[in-house]
Amino acid sequence: MWKEHSKVIATVKRVMPAVVSIIISKPADAVERELPAIDRRGHKNKNGFHIPPDKIDAHGMVQVGGGSGFIVDSSGIVLTNKHVIAESGAAYTVITNADEHLAAEVLARDPVNDVAILRVVSLHHLPEVRLGDSTHLELGQTVLAIGNALGIFKNTVSLGIISGLSRSVSAQADPEAPPQELRGLIQTDAAINPGNSGGPLVDIFGRAIGINAAVVSGAQNINFAIPIKAALRDLEDLKKYGNIRRPLLGLRYLTVTEDYSQKMGFPTAFGAFITKEHPSDEAVAVGSPAALADIREGDILTHWNGRPITEERSIQDYLDDARVGELVSFTVVREGKELTCMVKLAERK
Repeated sequence: MWKEHSKVIATVKRVMPAVVSIIISKPADAVERELPAIDRRGHKNKNGFHIPPDKIDAHGMVQVGGGSGFIVDSSGIVLTNKHVIAESGAAYTVITNADEHLAAEVLARDPVNDVAILRVVSLHHLPEVRLGDSTHLELGQTVLAIGNALGIFKNTVSLGIISGLSRSVSAQADPEAPPQELRGLIQTDAAINPGNSGGPLVDIFGRAIGINAAVVSGAQNINFAIPIKAALRDLEDLKKYGNIRRPLLGLRYLTVTEDYSQKMGFPTAFGAFITKEHPSDEAVAVGSPAALADIREGDILTHWNGRPITEERSIQDYLDDARVGELVSFTVVREGKELTCMVKLAERK
């Protein structure tokens, strides 16, 4: 009997047991209240919307969504996307590759990155995915995405390469949700479909280098993953502090480019121009670390600890690598003069 032996097959066999499906459920009566009272022909239903009895489980719950995740500690720690477990009032069930159904507790949601951490308890030993290093990736590097594609096709594997690094996109979990800017993403042509969100992006050696997160609608083979370094930091914070701690600066800004600088007559062609996005916004949040350091609307921040603030390396990029309580030196251009402001980063709530 002919049988293929390859590195890809070996990697799939190693990783697949630790990849899980996440089922999102809500009380049936709550779902009926939330959904519009419209019948199949689009007419208003005077009796309201009713869920078919066969869709309601023995506990009165109905499935409203799903996603993927992966076990990173045999004690039952699961990584997924924050948007997968964002449903208000929902209960989450993890289904393991061995078809064990486990109630999941949400331990933490990252306030900045699309990362969340769950915990499950099993009577059996749980396999785990090894975590890799996302800081030294190479274009063209072989990767595999694994997950519950479309919420239907469990254990779906797609193969591709790393197509780009440090990408930034604006993403929406659903049409009614506000867009969220995702930065520093891994771009891959390995297929990522709805339901794959939260599953692992692994290298050829089976080490998780990312968490599958987003696709570009209307494009072909342009998919994105959150670098695993964000999750590693979150896991470390959770173990050390009991929660995820992310630094707060308290600024709204526009990144200065050469064209924008010429248009506005700025004395610098790079940096962050402190300004409101909307009239009702605050350029500098009252009581924030930036306000306490006397950073003002109209200032241009050009350097973070002596390193330039640019399109390629923005304030948010520096914040991603910073810690709560860290003291940061900003070079500030104000009314044509250069000065230094020291900011002590607070904890983002």
